[in-house]
Amino acid sequence: MGVKKKKNGESVQNGGIKPHHETNGSLKETFPDPFAVTWAEKYSAGFEKVWSKIPKFLGAFIVTSAICTMGLGISGDWLLILVHSLKQYRGNLVEDVDINNVDGLIESLRLKNFSYFWLGATAVSYIIYYGIGGFLHWYFYVRQRDRPHEWKCQPTKFMSPELERHEIIFGSLTLFLNSTATAMVACYISNGGYSTIYYNISDYPTWWFFLQFVVIFVYQDYATYLLHRLYHVPFLYKHFHKMHHKYKQPTAFSVTAIHPVESIHIQLTLILPIFVIPLHWGPFYIVALYTYYHGIIDHSGINFKAYWWQPWQPDAIFHDNHHQYFHVNFAFNIYFWDILHGTYRRKDRVYTEDIFYGRGKELTEATAEELKTDIEERKSENPKAYRGDKLVYILTDKDLQEQDIKTTVIKKKKKKYY
Repeated sequence: MGVKKKKNGESVQNGGIKPHHETNGSLKETFPDPFAVTWAEKYSAGFEKVWSKIPKFLGAFIVTSAICTMGLGISGDWLLILVHSLKQYRGNLVEDVDINNVDGLIESLRLKNFSYFWLGATAVSYIIYYGIGGFLHWYFYVRQRDRPHEWKCQPTKFMSPELERHEIIFGSLTLFLNSTATAMVACYISNGGYSTIYYNISDYPTWWFFLQFVVIFVYQDYATYLLHRLYHVPFLYKHFHKMHHKYKQPTAFSVTAIHPVESIHIQLTLILPIFVIPLHWGPFYIVALYTYYHGIIDHSGINFKAYWWQPWQPDAIFHDNHHQYFHVNFAFNIYFWDILHGTYRRKDRVYTEDIFYGRGKELTEATAEELKTDIEERKSENPKAYRGDKLVYILTDKDLQEQDIKTTVIKKKKKKYY
């Protein structure tokens, strides 16, 4: 067995990674942590026994469906889809209201029966978050934790148990706010509140129905790119977005672990089109589902790669690099925005949490300590996460010499394990 070492709360073991959640008869073993999605670890053997009997194609379908369901659950958009589906076939049932009493005022705000919407939104979202989230945790992180070099973007680094719990607690708070905001919108629209959503495809030209997919997708992705960059300026980063970057080795649950102010800002930005331009609800939520799916995939820390029919979509390592190097690769589903604005990661630049604005620092301007740290970070990446299974950002002695950097300053002796 290799020698175990610990660094910054990450546990690494030569020849395998030791699970964080082993118990020793403590109270936590008797009373499960309510903020943990790691409950699945306790039942791993049973899950594996059942899973081994499921055909491969069916297993892939179940996992993909689970990711989509979790995406809709953490955003609360499942409720909006239900409301629009009902309105598609039942239409509006709006009556005149008297605003001279509290009930009448609530109805005039199109928030009648809001409590039912809110209870449904929060209850289902939390069930999905902990239930399906626990399953995905088992599928991706527990069952293959002993062979991280086969699947993990940063195979020698795992989030510490403390950060995992922090991620779930913080994510649960944001989930509460997301569910509440979605419940308000769903209730408002259900009660006949104003929106530019339409339900009959024939109301507008057929070409517009199909063009909406592109318009919505490009708008949302470019808007979130700009919003993301905004939260990476020094003041907003330190007071809001920095919390999300505590997770240098992100997991699927990092998606909701963001500051409440930023979360609401994102939600408002994403739903703005349904109050501004005529949109059929179908294309809008199909794009939303695609976005949420990739939001989970890109935060998973797993070496997922885009399909051949997604030339615009970056691989999961793209956003994993963002968490590892902080101020670079700000885009989500269209990496061209980073190329356009000069914030796409470059091999000849060093990126740290203290180097803002996405341009990095040239190798010749970096300090010896910054170079040492950067080179070690590059070595910790998994070549299997890149196309061709090759570390495209690794710095060789030749690269350093071309930059007129003395390699003797940054070389470190290789550690041996016995």
